[in-house]
Amino acid sequence: MAFSANCFVIVSLLVLLQFLIVSASTKPIDSICQGQGVTDHAYCFKTLSAYPPALQATEAALSLAKSYTEEPIKFTGKAAQENPRLKKDFLTCQHSYQTTEKQLGIAIDSLKNYPEESLYSCQLTWEEMSVVKYTVGKNEDEASKTLMKMTLMVFKIIPIIVEATRAVTLASQ
Repeated sequence: MAFSANCFVIVSLLVLLQFLIVSASTKPIDSICQGQGVTDHAYCFKTLSAYPPALQATEAALSLAKSYTEEPIKFTGKAAQENPRLKKDFLTCQHSYQTTEKQLGIAIDSLKNYPEESLYSCQLTWEEMSVVKYTVGKNEDEASKTLMKMTLMVFKIIPIIVEATRAVTLASQ
């Protein structure tokens, strides 16, 4: 009887501890997702919670954002070949995505030693994605609509990486 009571207490403590650890581990996510630039708090929380390394390193969030640029770079090149009338627009978008990919690479590389530079690189990505939005956002063709869906995904993660990088910058000061 005493053994089962002790087991119950131990199991109860383990369950309680698990809830406390989960609660404590979401605090950094909460502070990032409550940042002024993040408009979709649920998406932010879901994204960072789904990728456990992002809990511990802003680099993971930056790498995720960078991975979002790979498909559109290929897509815009193909769309430029298949749509001669919109070739210039798609090449402009491809350049913006390539610049965004480069800026995110700089952000990853400079995060540890130069977090301010990393933050600036993240902020520049918004401007590049705005170029894409204003270049093809008005178009009615299927390729432009597909590219806009990809671009909206990048727009959703940019505030997350900016806030995460801002948190690293503030912590380093």
